[in-house]
Amino acid sequence: MRLLSWNVNGLRACLGKGFAESVSALDCDVICLQETKMEPHQADIPLDGYEILYNSAEKKGYSGTAVLTREKYLSSTVGIGIDEHDHEGRVITVEFQDFFLVNCYTPNSQRELARLDYRMRWEDDFRAYLAGLDAKKPVVLCGDLNVAHQEIDLKNPKTNHMSAGFSDQEREKFGQLLAQGMTDTFRHFNPDLTGAYTWWSYMFSARKNNAGWRIDYFVVSDRLMPRVRASLIHSDIMGSDHCPVSLELDI
Repeated sequence: MRLLSWNVNGLRACLGKGFAESVSALDCDVICLQETKMEPHQADIPLDGYEILYNSAEKKGYSGTAVLTREKYLSSTVGIGIDEHDHEGRVITVEFQDFFLVNCYTPNSQRELARLDYRMRWEDDFRAYLAGLDAKKPVVLCGDLNVAHQEIDLKNPKTNHMSAGFSDQEREKFGQLLAQGMTDTFRHFNPDLTGAYTWWSYMFSARKNNAGWRIDYFVVSDRLMPRVRASLIHSDIMGSDHCPVSLELDI
């Protein structure tokens, strides 16, 4: 099974930048999108054979997630069951026979870490939600998790220390997630690889200069790792300020 995750930074805009062609070429069984910024009736996705699940934010043109699947699934839910967190369209969970797939768009801590206190509550509640799923069957978590875990995961760690996405607090919470029994699949296969990023600012020719951050992930339950065949970053695919990432599972 091949899974894809992509923060499209506005699905309607990305549709006009080759989205369907890029995704079709990757031939994925499940496609997880973040920051869709739309409601289901606002765009048609020209991909045949997929069922589409949406979780749109209550605020118009903001946040939002979607899952496109051509694989049969057992059930799907939106949110994590906590009212404080479930108004921004940030989580879709799809239960397959062998695992739970969780598509997540983690809240950004914002400039000067204005939303860091909320982010910390989110992290603890979301980690508990994943633990509850993992107690039933393995979990595949994907999405824009809005954190670069280690210095290797961004171009300029020193000048970005304590910026949103690279605060000590956010990095520690990601470490707690891994300690809970999960693996960062890309880093597992590429422990020392530098220059591997998934997001670049639109300013200062960042993508041209590969001055980026790795903040988009596939994180899986440790016991699922023997079935992971590949974890890839598709940095050549344009259409957003993020690029897609993919996971190949022997399922």
